[in-house]
Amino acid sequence: MSGRPRSRPGQLAALPAGGLRAGKDEPVRAVTVSPKVPNSLQLTEDWPEPAPEEGAILVEALAVGVCGTDLEIIAGAYGKAPPGQERLVLGHEALGRVLEDPTGTLQAGDLVAGIVRHPDPVPCPNCAVDEWDMCRNGQYTEHGIKALPGFARDRWRVQPKFAVGLDPVLAPVGMLLEPTSVVAKAWDHIERIGRRAEWKPQTVLVTGAGPIGLLAALLATQRGLSVHVLDRATEGPKPELVRSLGATYHATPVGELEFEPDVVVECTGAPVVVLDAMCKAAPTGIVCLTGVSSGGRTIDFDAGALNRALVLENNVVFGSVNANRRHWDLAAEALARADQAWLSSLISRRVPVGAYAEAYTPGPDDIKVVLDFTA
Repeated sequence: MSGRPRSRPGQLAALPAGGLRAGKDEPVRAVTVSPKVPNSLQLTEDWPEPAPEEGAILVEALAVGVCGTDLEIIAGAYGKAPPGQERLVLGHEALGRVLEDPTGTLQAGDLVAGIVRHPDPVPCPNCAVDEWDMCRNGQYTEHGIKALPGFARDRWRVQPKFAVGLDPVLAPVGMLLEPTSVVAKAWDHIERIGRRAEWKPQTVLVTGAGPIGLLAALLATQRGLSVHVLDRATEGPKPELVRSLGATYHATPVGELEFEPDVVVECTGAPVVVLDAMCKAAPTGIVCLTGVSSGGRTIDFDAGALNRALVLENNVVFGSVNANRRHWDLAAEALARADQAWLSSLISRRVPVGAYAEAYTPGPDDIKVVLDFTA
């Protein structure tokens, strides 16, 4: 399509630092689904311009990360279109560049990501104090997931409250902010729980070396901890990505590890791994569950022994999902401090919007696939 700058392989195209580019008046392309209708994914070439009610800040999309949530929505497992609409725009791992911001919060040309979850309208006690990640009544909304249009469209709008400005160095990898916010919250809560007593953790076990696991390991290394990452893969990019962090990679069952971690960040959702991780933690250990199990599978397990261990060793197991504004800001700081080459190596493929279906077709060695709106 005319007016769209081309990018070199593996790199987002450079866009003007300020002002509106010629493509503003071009039709909006959007990747959409009919919620709960399996395999209804399509690219709509003439999607409406984002409504002013969505937010004062107008943003041009640069890229959108693809994750398992998108694939589950495409499969029809869940998803909810905005009120009065039949289709849902996908995309919650956003990276864009500001076109207009009449509020002065950001400047034209700034990199920006949109916070995914918005508070419920009641609001519940947590949403009332901007802790929408801890919503108690489930009436929150989420871009690209539940009742809010996603970011997989050429232009989108965002309210200043939900716009996170990014360091320019993050132009190639800023779509990693959303998954990083999830682990920034996990670490925030781990550290809050740790302050219940004298606590000086040294060893961390991360189970799962997908994007969440690798980013959890990154934030652990930034804390100066001894980091171990466990995954089933023995080939492909995962082992080297872990070693490049200065962490230790394991491809053995949790029970065969020869150490007891002070902290476990569980990122697989696999029931056996979850239970083994809970049993493996050191005394006063903290286990954070970020992976979501699919359910429907039963395994034999000595629940009494687990209860005894948790009680007598003062261990804590808790779940964590989503993130509030504070965690998004922490995530932006963590990414800006990280080795940018390492972050770029997490991105397995950058797929042009015109070939959108390829982005939502998993490859065997994929870590993070990105839908590129600049190509």
